[in-house]
Amino acid sequence: MSAPFPKAAERGLAACHTCGRVSPVAVENCPRCNTRLHLRKPASIEGTIALMAAAIALYIPSHLLPVMSAVEIGEVTHSTIIAGMLTFWRSGAYPIALVIFTASILIPLLKIAALSWLCAAATGRVHPSPAVLGRLYWLTELLGRWSMIDIFVVGILVSVLQLGNYMTIKPGPGALAFAAVVVLTMLAAMRFEPRLLWDRLDEMNAVPPPPPTDPES
Repeated sequence: MSAPFPKAAERGLAACHTCGRVSPVAVENCPRCNTRLHLRKPASIEGTIALMAAAIALYIPSHLLPVMSAVEIGEVTHSTIIAGMLTFWRSGAYPIALVIFTASILIPLLKIAALSWLCAAATGRVHPSPAVLGRLYWLTELLGRWSMIDIFVVGILVSVLQLGNYMTIKPGPGALAFAAVVVLTMLAAMRFEPRLLWDRLDEMNAVPPPPPTDPES
């Protein structure tokens, strides 16, 4: 069954990605801001996959490299994300440990998995229901808002635990790598074109034309 309402793309209308004005795609450039018009983001799937691949490549060193270094009376201690989480857990600071685990380990993996599933759905490799697709895309947007919590925790520790010559805490390369992972996953979510999902669903729900009848029968 075809869609109950025609889409703007079927009428040759495109929304400007810069100012949002809807104009005929035949004019090529937006009359308001002169941005190039496209019915869909060009190379959306390819760009999303490339950004996610870069995020995955940085995800491992972000957990292996120290996220911060503590200098206490001349002794330097390096701490990774996982080691810091375990330290907070053993010391009884369970809420902080859970925040670090959720923001540093769980959320990036969930976001990468969700974007991978959406790309697979947009290319027709999987065929979930529209309700599942809508909730999954909503979850992807929701996860992006909580991706930098642990970086804020490190920033708070750095600003609070500056005790002169007694103790100094400095951010490590792991924090930079993880920040890059967060930025790359955010860019991947922005690069993804959700309207490709509904285009694919319309193609799946389209009724094929009936076979031609034999006039001699």
